Amino acid sequence: MTPTWRSETEPAHPSIGTIGWVRAVLRAVPLILVTFGGLALLLVLRLIERPVFGLTRPVTPYITQAVCRVAFVILGIRHRIEGRPITGEGAVVANHSSWLDIFALNARQRVYFVSKAEVAGWAGIGWLARATGTLFIERDRRQASDHVRTLEQRLHAGHQLLFFPEGTSTDGRRVLPFKPTLFAAFLSDDLRHDMVIQPVSVVYHAPKGAEPRFYGWWGDMEFGPHLLSTLAAGRQGDVRVVYHPPVAVADYPDRKSLAAALERIVRDGVETRLG
Repeated sequence: MTPTWRSETEPAHPSIGTIGWVRAVLRAVPLILVTFGGLALLLVLRLIERPVFGLTRPVTPYITQAVCRVAFVILGIRHRIEGRPITGEGAVVANHSSWLDIFALNARQRVYFVSKAEVAGWAGIGWLARATGTLFIERDRRQASDHVRTLEQRLHAGHQLLFFPEGTSTDGRRVLPFKPTLFAAFLSDDLRHDMVIQPVSVVYHAPKGAEPRFYGWWGDMEFGPHLLSTLAAGRQGDVRVVYHPPVAVADYPDRKSLAAALERIVRDGVETRLG
Protein backbone atom coordinates (compact mmCIF):
# COMPACT_ATOMS: atom_id res chain seq x y z
CA MET A 1 0.00 0.00 0.00
CA THR A 2 1.59 3.28 -1.10
CA PRO A 3 0.32 6.78 -1.95
CA THR A 4 0.87 8.11 -5.48
CA TRP A 5 2.13 11.73 -5.40
CA ARG A 6 5.89 11.96 -5.77
CA SER A 7 8.51 14.62 -5.17
CA GLU A 8 12.13 14.79 -6.27
CA THR A 9 13.39 13.59 -2.91
CA GLU A 10 11.98 11.54 -0.09
CA PRO A 11 13.45 11.66 3.43
CA ALA A 12 15.25 8.55 4.60
CA HIS A 13 13.80 6.86 7.65
CA PRO A 14 16.05 7.53 10.66
CA SER A 15 17.81 4.49 12.05
CA ILE A 16 16.04 2.87 14.98
CA GLY A 17 18.29 1.77 17.81
CA THR A 18 17.48 -0.46 20.75
CA ILE A 19 15.74 2.31 22.67
CA GLY A 20 13.73 3.19 19.58
CA TRP A 21 12.50 -0.40 19.23
CA VAL A 22 11.52 -0.49 22.89
CA ARG A 23 9.68 2.78 22.50
CA ALA A 24 7.92 1.48 19.36
CA VAL A 25 6.74 -1.67 21.15
CA LEU A 26 5.55 0.28 24.19
CA ARG A 27 3.43 2.45 21.92
CA ALA A 28 2.35 -0.21 19.46
CA VAL A 29 0.89 -2.64 22.00
CA PRO A 30 -1.59 -0.22 23.62
CA LEU A 31 -2.36 1.32 20.21
CA ILE A 32 -3.30 -2.09 18.82
CA LEU A 33 -5.35 -2.94 21.90
CA VAL A 34 -7.23 0.36 21.81
CA THR A 35 -7.81 0.27 18.05
CA PHE A 36 -9.00 -3.30 17.74
CA GLY A 37 -10.72 -3.29 21.12
CA GLY A 38 -12.68 -0.26 19.97
CA LEU A 39 -13.39 -1.97 16.65
CA ALA A 40 -14.72 -5.06 18.40
CA LEU A 41 -17.01 -2.94 20.59
CA LEU A 42 -18.17 -0.98 17.54
CA LEU A 43 -19.04 -4.14 15.61
CA VAL A 44 -21.00 -5.56 18.54
CA LEU A 45 -22.99 -2.35 18.93
CA ARG A 46 -23.65 -2.20 15.20
CA LEU A 47 -25.53 -5.50 15.54
CA ILE A 48 -28.08 -3.53 17.55
CA GLU A 49 -27.67 -0.12 15.97
CA ARG A 50 -28.07 -1.16 12.32
CA PRO A 51 -31.45 -2.97 12.49
CA VAL A 52 -32.90 -0.28 14.77
CA PHE A 53 -31.54 2.88 13.17
CA GLY A 54 -30.44 1.81 9.67
CA LEU A 55 -27.92 4.23 8.15
CA THR A 56 -28.13 6.51 11.17
CA ARG A 57 -25.40 5.78 13.70
CA PRO A 58 -26.28 7.48 17.00
CA VAL A 59 -23.70 5.62 19.12
CA THR A 60 -20.79 4.01 17.26
CA PRO A 61 -19.17 7.22 15.90
CA TYR A 62 -18.38 8.20 19.49
CA ILE A 63 -16.30 5.03 19.80
CA THR A 64 -14.31 6.02 16.70
CA GLN A 65 -13.73 9.48 18.16
CA ALA A 66 -12.57 8.09 21.48
CA VAL A 67 -10.15 5.65 19.85
CA CYS A 68 -8.62 8.40 17.71
CA ARG A 69 -8.17 10.76 20.66
CA VAL A 70 -6.52 8.07 22.76
CA ALA A 71 -4.27 7.17 19.80
CA PHE A 72 -2.65 10.61 19.91
CA VAL A 73 -2.10 10.29 23.64
CA ILE A 74 -0.38 6.94 23.11
CA LEU A 75 1.75 8.26 20.26
CA GLY A 76 2.66 11.40 22.20
CA ILE A 77 1.64 13.66 19.30
CA ARG A 78 -0.07 16.86 20.38
CA HIS A 79 -3.48 17.27 18.72
CA ARG A 80 -4.79 20.82 18.53
CA ILE A 81 -7.81 22.39 16.87
CA GLU A 82 -8.84 25.84 15.69
CA GLY A 83 -12.36 26.85 14.82
CA ARG A 84 -15.48 24.73 15.18
CA PRO A 85 -16.62 21.67 13.22
CA ILE A 86 -19.98 21.97 11.52
CA THR A 87 -22.99 20.22 12.98
CA GLY A 88 -25.84 18.66 11.04
CA GLU A 89 -25.87 17.71 7.37
CA GLY A 90 -22.92 18.73 5.24
CA ALA A 91 -19.60 17.72 3.75
CA VAL A 92 -15.99 18.33 4.75
CA VAL A 93 -12.90 18.66 2.54
CA ALA A 94 -9.30 18.60 3.75
CA ASN A 95 -5.75 18.38 2.50
CA HIS A 96 -4.14 14.96 2.75
CA SER A 97 -0.63 14.41 4.10
CA SER A 98 -0.53 11.15 6.01
CA TRP A 99 -2.35 8.08 7.29
CA LEU A 100 -2.44 10.09 10.53
CA ASP A 101 -5.06 12.34 8.91
CA ILE A 102 -7.68 9.65 9.56
CA PHE A 103 -7.05 9.87 13.30
CA ALA A 104 -6.66 13.67 13.31
CA LEU A 105 -9.96 14.29 11.51
CA ASN A 106 -11.96 11.66 13.37
CA ALA A 107 -10.80 12.78 16.81
CA ARG A 108 -12.96 15.90 17.00
CA GLN A 109 -15.71 15.42 14.45
CA ARG A 110 -18.06 12.56 13.63
CA VAL A 111 -17.26 12.19 9.94
CA TYR A 112 -17.55 9.44 7.37
CA PHE A 113 -14.80 9.28 4.78
CA VAL A 114 -15.41 9.08 1.05
CA SER A 115 -12.66 6.94 -0.46
CA LYS A 116 -11.67 5.30 -3.72
CA ALA A 117 -13.03 1.78 -3.98
CA GLU A 118 -9.64 0.03 -3.96
CA VAL A 119 -9.03 1.10 -0.36
CA ALA A 120 -11.69 -1.43 0.70
CA GLY A 121 -9.28 -4.20 -0.32
CA TRP A 122 -6.25 -2.90 1.59
CA ALA A 123 -5.21 -5.24 4.39
CA GLY A 124 -6.21 -3.96 7.83
CA ILE A 125 -7.04 -0.41 6.77
CA GLY A 126 -9.82 -1.53 4.40
CA TRP A 127 -11.41 -3.53 7.19
CA LEU A 128 -11.31 -0.59 9.60
CA ALA A 129 -12.67 1.73 6.92
CA ARG A 130 -15.67 -0.48 6.21
CA ALA A 131 -16.45 -0.91 9.90
CA THR A 132 -16.45 2.86 10.53
CA GLY A 133 -18.84 3.60 7.65
CA THR A 134 -16.50 4.77 4.88
CA LEU A 135 -18.27 5.37 1.57
CA PHE A 136 -16.35 3.78 -1.32
CA ILE A 137 -16.58 5.36 -4.77
CA GLU A 138 -15.65 3.74 -8.08
CA ARG A 139 -13.61 5.88 -10.47
CA ASP A 140 -16.08 5.49 -13.29
CA ARG A 141 -18.04 8.44 -14.69
CA ARG A 142 -20.74 6.05 -15.87
CA GLN A 143 -21.62 5.57 -12.21
CA ALA A 144 -21.88 9.29 -11.47
CA SER A 145 -25.66 9.23 -11.05
CA ASP A 146 -25.38 6.29 -8.63
CA HIS A 147 -22.77 8.23 -6.64
CA VAL A 148 -25.10 11.23 -6.36
CA ARG A 149 -27.94 9.07 -5.03
CA THR A 150 -25.64 7.39 -2.51
CA LEU A 151 -24.25 10.72 -1.32
CA GLU A 152 -27.75 12.14 -0.94
CA GLN A 153 -28.84 9.09 1.03
CA ARG A 154 -25.92 9.34 3.42
CA LEU A 155 -26.24 13.11 3.85
CA HIS A 156 -29.97 12.89 4.59
CA ALA A 157 -29.15 10.26 7.22
CA GLY A 158 -27.18 12.98 9.03
CA HIS A 159 -23.72 11.86 7.93
CA GLN A 160 -20.99 14.43 7.48
CA LEU A 161 -19.02 13.12 4.51
CA LEU A 162 -15.32 13.92 4.31
CA PHE A 163 -13.11 13.55 1.28
CA PHE A 164 -9.64 14.55 0.10
CA PRO A 165 -10.01 16.44 -3.22
CA GLU A 166 -6.26 16.28 -3.95
CA GLY A 167 -6.75 12.60 -4.68
CA THR A 168 -3.49 11.56 -3.01
CA SER A 169 -1.32 12.35 0.00
CA THR A 170 1.66 14.72 -0.02
CA ASP A 171 4.65 15.64 2.14
CA GLY A 172 2.50 17.94 4.26
CA ARG A 173 4.27 21.08 3.07
CA ARG A 174 1.91 21.91 0.20
CA VAL A 175 -1.65 21.57 -1.03
CA LEU A 176 -2.19 20.10 -4.49
CA PRO A 177 -4.93 21.32 -6.87
CA PHE A 178 -8.38 20.06 -5.89
CA LYS A 179 -9.94 17.71 -8.42
CA PRO A 180 -13.47 18.99 -9.12
CA THR A 181 -15.07 15.70 -10.21
CA LEU A 182 -16.80 14.72 -6.96
CA PHE A 183 -18.05 18.25 -6.33
CA ALA A 184 -20.56 17.78 -9.12
CA ALA A 185 -22.59 15.53 -6.83
CA PHE A 186 -23.15 18.40 -4.40
CA LEU A 187 -24.51 20.60 -7.19
CA SER A 188 -27.47 18.33 -7.90
CA ASP A 189 -30.92 19.89 -7.66
CA ASP A 190 -31.68 18.03 -4.43
CA LEU A 191 -28.52 19.15 -2.63
CA ARG A 192 -27.13 22.46 -3.86
CA HIS A 193 -29.66 24.83 -2.26
CA ASP A 194 -29.10 23.72 1.34
CA MET A 195 -25.69 22.07 1.09
CA VAL A 196 -22.65 23.42 2.93
CA ILE A 197 -19.04 22.23 2.73
CA GLN A 198 -16.51 22.96 5.45
CA PRO A 199 -12.87 23.35 4.37
CA VAL A 200 -10.35 21.99 6.88
CA SER A 201 -6.58 22.50 6.94
CA VAL A 202 -4.49 19.74 8.56
CA VAL A 203 -1.03 21.02 9.49
CA TYR A 204 1.81 18.89 10.86
CA HIS A 205 4.87 20.15 12.70
CA ALA A 206 7.72 17.64 12.88
CA PRO A 207 9.48 16.76 16.13
CA LYS A 208 12.21 19.22 17.08
CA GLY A 209 15.32 18.52 15.04
CA ALA A 210 13.56 16.11 12.66
CA GLU A 211 13.06 16.48 8.92
CA PRO A 212 10.17 18.94 8.40
CA ARG A 213 8.32 16.34 6.31
CA PHE A 214 8.59 13.71 9.04
CA TYR A 215 4.84 12.95 9.23
CA GLY A 216 4.22 13.17 5.49
CA TRP A 217 3.53 9.89 3.69
CA TRP A 218 3.77 9.91 -0.09
CA GLY A 219 5.43 8.56 -3.22
CA ASP A 220 7.05 5.15 -2.83
CA MET A 221 6.92 5.12 0.97
CA GLU A 222 5.71 1.86 2.46
CA PHE A 223 3.20 2.08 5.28
CA GLY A 224 5.06 -0.27 7.67
CA PRO A 225 8.39 1.62 7.86
CA HIS A 226 6.60 4.96 8.13
CA LEU A 227 4.44 3.68 10.99
CA LEU A 228 7.50 2.23 12.71
CA SER A 229 9.47 5.48 12.52
CA THR A 230 6.48 7.34 13.98
CA LEU A 231 6.15 4.84 16.85
CA ALA A 232 9.90 4.92 17.58
CA ALA A 233 10.35 8.70 17.62
CA GLY A 234 11.95 9.94 20.83
CA ARG A 235 10.31 13.31 20.51
CA GLN A 236 7.01 13.95 18.82
CA GLY A 237 5.61 17.00 17.10
CA ASP A 238 2.03 18.13 16.74
CA VAL A 239 -0.89 18.25 14.34
CA ARG A 240 -3.19 21.24 14.10
CA VAL A 241 -6.67 20.82 12.59
CA VAL A 242 -8.13 24.12 11.42
CA TYR A 243 -11.90 24.24 10.86
CA HIS A 244 -12.71 27.12 8.51
CA PRO A 245 -16.23 28.62 8.17
CA PRO A 246 -18.47 26.47 5.95
CA VAL A 247 -19.09 27.43 2.33
CA ALA A 248 -22.57 27.41 0.79
CA VAL A 249 -22.63 25.36 -2.41
CA ALA A 250 -25.39 27.58 -3.86
CA ASP A 251 -22.94 30.52 -3.97
CA TYR A 252 -20.98 28.87 -6.81
CA PRO A 253 -22.15 28.27 -10.39
CA ASP A 254 -20.24 25.06 -11.07
CA ARG A 255 -17.99 22.38 -9.60
CA LYS A 256 -14.75 23.97 -10.81
CA SER A 257 -15.34 27.32 -9.14
CA LEU A 258 -16.48 25.56 -5.95
CA ALA A 259 -13.39 23.34 -5.88
CA ALA A 260 -11.09 26.31 -6.54
CA ALA A 261 -12.60 28.37 -3.72
CA LEU A 262 -12.26 25.54 -1.18
CA GLU A 263 -8.71 24.83 -2.37
CA ARG A 264 -7.68 28.45 -1.72
CA ILE A 265 -9.05 28.38 1.81
CA VAL A 266 -7.36 25.10 2.70
CA ARG A 267 -4.05 26.16 1.13
CA ASP A 268 -4.03 29.50 2.92
CA GLY A 269 -4.70 27.71 6.20
CA VAL A 270 -1.75 25.38 5.70
CA GLU A 271 0.71 27.96 4.41
CA THR A 272 -0.12 30.48 7.16
CA ARG A 273 0.49 27.96 9.94
CA LEU A 274 3.63 26.51 8.43
CA GLY A 275 5.10 30.00 8.38
